[in-house]
Formats: sequence, C-alpha cells, structure tokens
Amino acid sequence: MEIQLGRGKVARRAYGIDEIALVPGQRTLDPSLADTKWKIGNIEREIPIIASAMDGVVDIGMAVRLSQLGALGVLNLEGIQTRYADPEPILDRIAAVGKDEFVSLMQELYAEPIKPELIEKRIQEIKQLGGIAAVSATPVGASKFGEFVAKAGADLFFIQATVVSTAHLSPDSIIPLDLAEFCRSMPIPVILGNCVTYEVTLDLFKAGAAAVLVGIGPGAACTSRGVLAVGVPQATAIADCAAARDDYYRDTGNYIPIIADGGLITGGDICKCIACGADGVMIGSPFARAAEAPGRGYHWGMATPSPVLPRGTRIRVGTTGTLEQILTGPAGLDDGTHNLLGALKTSMGTLGAKNIKEMQQVHVVIAPSLLTEGKVYQKAQQLGMGK
Repeated sequence: MEIQLGRGKVARRAYGIDEIALVPGQRTLDPSLADTKWKIGNIEREIPIIASAMDGVVDIGMAVRLSQLGALGVLNLEGIQTRYADPEPILDRIAAVGKDEFVSLMQELYAEPIKPELIEKRIQEIKQLGGIAAVSATPVGASKFGEFVAKAGADLFFIQATVVSTAHLSPDSIIPLDLAEFCRSMPIPVILGNCVTYEVTLDLFKAGAAAVLVGIGPGAACTSRGVLAVGVPQATAIADCAAARDDYYRDTGNYIPIIADGGLITGGDICKCIACGADGVMIGSPFARAAEAPGRGYHWGMATPSPVLPRGTRIRVGTTGTLEQILTGPAGLDDGTHNLLGALKTSMGTLGAKNIKEMQQVHVVIAPSLLTEGKVYQKAQQLGMGK
C-alpha cells in the first residue's frame, strides 16, 4: 500500500523483524522431527545459519568449528587474516584501543596491503583442518583475488558490498566487475549480495548467483542506515526477495536460496526471517560473543576501516559462552541468544512446520507489541526479554 508523503512523492510501508509475529496453525509436531537442512551451492548443511565474514567473528578456528557443528563460517579475505601473517597481535590492539582512537587505528591497520599468498594459505588451513572453506570479498577484491581463491580450492565464494547490482556505473578509468562473467568463470559457487528488492534479486539470479544475500544496514555494528540513509527493514526485504526466488524457480526450475543477512540477535529473529521466506540466515554479533571468536568480546563492521567514510563502529558484545552453546546449546542464558538451533526447531514444532519450506509458509501478523506486551517485570529487572 502506497502512502502519500506529500505532493509528488509516495512511499511504501516496510516492516522490520521486531514488528511481526508468527501464528500457530492447526498442527504441531515434536521439535525432534523438524528438519532444518538446507543447501547452498553444492553443499548441504544441517543448520541454516552462517557466521558473517567479519574479523571479530570468523578466523580459521571458527570456520572449522562451525563446519564441525553443522553450520558454516565465512572468512573475510580483505581483513586482518589476509593482511598479517600473525593476526593475533593486531586483534589484541583492536580490542585494547579506546573508543575515541578506534577509527583511526582501524584505518591504520587496514592500510596494510592484502597478500595473495595469505589468501591461499588461509583457505588451505581451513581445508586441512576439515572445514568448509567459504570466503568473502568485495566486487573489487573479487576481481583482484578471484584466481587465488580458485587456485586454493575454496568451496564457496561470497561477493559482498553494502549494495551490489549488475548495473554498476564506474569512472572511465575503472572497469567494473562483470558479475555474470565472474560467476561463469569461477569453478566454485558464487554467492552475491547485498540487496533488498525483488528486481535486483532477479538480476543476480540471472547473473549466475548460487545464493543471494538480503539486507542493507541492519547489522549490530553497521551505521550505513544512519550515514547513507539507505536500506529496507528486513521483514519486507526478505519477503520481496523471496518472491523473486519463487518466480525465478517457477520460470526456470532452478531454485536459488536467499540468505537474510544482518540485524539478527535471537533465535526468534532467525525464525521470523525464515517465516518471511529466507532459506538461511547470516549472523555476526551472536557469534562474536563466543569464547572462540577472534574479536576478544568486540564486534565491528566490515566498512569501519574505510579511509574516506567509515560506516560502522566497534561494539562491546562480551563473551557469553562457547560457540557450541550459542549454536546448539545447552543454553546458559535466558534471552534467546543461546541454542539458536534449538529455538528454530522448537518454533517449527510449535508452528507445525516439518522443514524449512513449510516454515516459509507459516502465517505472519503485524505485531509491534510482540516484544513488550506483558513484559513489564522482565524489563524492570532486566531479565529475559527485558535485557
């Protein structure tokens, strides 16, 4: 429904994850019967959750452990891991610096050149330890380092930018990355993002994307919405992009998953994204709280080190448990941030959804009071949903 902002300008109402609720139907099932498996590229995973390619979230150890637990972690190929042979002292400096000096330190540290030999080394380290080597770069980084990624034998390549499109205009001195040609030339599946609209999702499918990332600016450490005023709330963005997936599947017989990326903190957030149409989710800050995470209890945005317009900040998330506790339990907290898989399975059981496809079909209502109704004591005592 269009709303008139004023003469000559109309707007469409969009909804965020916090504004919706999932409605039980006529059937329920035991959570143990809920099948959460999904497929991305040629890889099937038990858990439809991906750890985002952020330096405070995924390093070699995290990528391997996530693979072992049935999920997936993506390594940032333009971050600390590929700029420094020994990233540990660098991560220590990031965790120790004061908030007023943070941006300048990040600009200094990320000015160190990316080393192709470290790209190959990190990929090989993940594979040698039995992990799935999923890696990420910007379109510019992909054009520079794609051959090294392929040579090293990565399993999945994510090309990510704040906004990505197949119709990018560049100055005459710069040749933009041809996404369709890149997807055709790479020997591994290429995931493209980020986007928030039906039309761009469809364009990325046609370019050869093995999956598409949905989300602009909702991340816990991202400030792009404030700096650039760009984005669409996640519930609406996911539903629009899922419609493109379904139409593309109907027309071609080729089913390409979409991944909700950013702004997800609790198990309930993940459940809502899938109910809106996502096949899987990508999360950062919940995993940054793991004891094994490289951020030392901190989490920062991918665009924070920009030398011209930093977008993002460093937030203190603390350390609340092991990666296993956060992903598969047992939960040690009462706020929905532990045992994310258990939350998804229990929600599916409550809603009567046997698999991800059925979960995408559950009834959704607009419910802005969902997280506050009746929670006065939790809020006052900062317990559970009041934290």
